[in-house]
Amino acid sequence: MATTQREKSELAAAARRVKQKAHAEYSKFRVGAALMTDDGSVFEGCNVENSSYGLTMCAERNAVFQAVAAGRKKFRSIAIASDDTGFISPCGACCQVLAEFAPRMEIILTNAAGRKKVTTLDKLFPVPPDLKKLARRTTRSQK
Repeated sequence: MATTQREKSELAAAARRVKQKAHAEYSKFRVGAALMTDDGSVFEGCNVENSSYGLTMCAERNAVFQAVAAGRKKFRSIAIASDDTGFISPCGACCQVLAEFAPRMEIILTNAAGRKKVTTLDKLFPVPPDLKKLARRTTRSQK
């Protein structure tokens, strides 16, 4: 099911709102994400930094993990908002996590001025690992 223009606007607004809750004490770079499931539910996430940067959690993964914890694993679209004047896209780790669930997911990028740019995950992350091959290898190694 495609995301309607109204839903895109609502997702972008939710991403901007949750961005305000980000814990970005070190970089001061706040990011919010709003993820829509196939049934229209929305899960929000913001970035949570740690002084040990490797322990930092991105907004996109935070939203995905919230959805999975609620039993949802089929995603339609995600909106990402930051304070940047340009459009930021998900990092490689977030692209990998999103691709596990919806490799062709719609991505709505929003900037500080509230402008939107719509793309898809397969355009940003065109060659994700082949999960079917990984599953076959895992099955073979368990025998």
